[in-house]
Amino acid sequence: MEKKKKLVRSNNRIFGGVLGGVAEYFGVDATMVRVCYVTLSILSAAFPGLLLYIIMLLLVPEKGPNDDIEEAEVVK
Repeated sequence: MEKKKKLVRSNNRIFGGVLGGVAEYFGVDATMVRVCYVTLSILSAAFPGLLLYIIMLLLVPEKGPNDDIEEAEVVK
């Protein structure tokens, strides 16, 4: 039986763990996700990126200690 992937906020966090959780979900490096997100936010006048981050911070659940979520391996 395969475990279903679930998007949750990560313990690998700078602010709220949203971008770290996105990186774990897709199996990529969290630093690259953060750099791309900040770059796109700045290029789009920062407001839409900040608003999206706040919405995701409110909607994406935090990873709990009893969650049976397997973290994806980072492909190098």
